[in-house]
Amino acid sequence: MNFNSVLRFCALASVTVAVVMGVYLVQESKATSYMSNDSTACINCHVMESYYATWQHSSHAQRAQCVDCHLPVENYIDKYASKSRDGWNHSVAFTLNTYGKRMLITEDGSRRVQENCIRCHASFSKTLIKNVDRYHAFDSESLGERKCWDCHRYVPHGKVRSIDAAPVRLGVKWTQ
Repeated sequence: MNFNSVLRFCALASVTVAVVMGVYLVQESKATSYMSNDSTACINCHVMESYYATWQHSSHAQRAQCVDCHLPVENYIDKYASKSRDGWNHSVAFTLNTYGKRMLITEDGSRRVQENCIRCHASFSKTLIKNVDRYHAFDSESLGERKCWDCHRYVPHGKVRSIDAAPVRLGVKWTQ
């Protein structure tokens, strides 16, 4: 064999190994499931099990998937950019075990959830805004950056939100 043949063989072998590893990683990480709007994709990671379990028993489970609250819904580019960024951050934190007992929402995530609360509950939100002086005048927090969950703290994730609060596998069918 001459040097060019060996070089070509090594290049082909490297590309083959990279493709096989890529396919393996996509399969093992269930990466394609994250392209859907199905909330069961969120429990591919153990860290999300208690959040899924509490959502599943809330009033929101009948009407909203995780992405309806946690991602932008008006613009597909923003939606998938946010989904990719959040997924990357979750996977890095989960892989490096940097989460504590519970996850905390980011500033960007908090903004998206607040916007989606208002979007879904638009008529109710307008009524609250019109009546804020009448019903929240005594409440100094209403003048600031109050979030819907400041009052509705347990919607939709309940009181118990930690990694060890939900049973493993939850008895639900995981996306394959």
